[in-house]
Amino acid sequence: MEFGSLGKVLIAVGVGIALMGVLLFVIGNVAGIGRLPGDIVFRRGPVTFFFPIVTMILLSLVLTVVVSLLSRLFR
Repeated sequence: MEFGSLGKVLIAVGVGIALMGVLLFVIGNVAGIGRLPGDIVFRRGPVTFFFPIVTMILLSLVLTVVVSLLSRLFR
């Protein structure tokens, strides 16, 4: 792999991560992501266990689409 193409890939990955961070920040503040129906929360006294299963599935789907689009873009 040439350094020029490696540089493009690293820039794309960095921009993608930054965009995902901004998106998660905005969605978290607006839509309450992380508190979706189906996320599991156990509270017993002073201990709280939070398992965001639906949020993880949703993020997995979004990341799959983004990575698929990026891989097609850089072929």
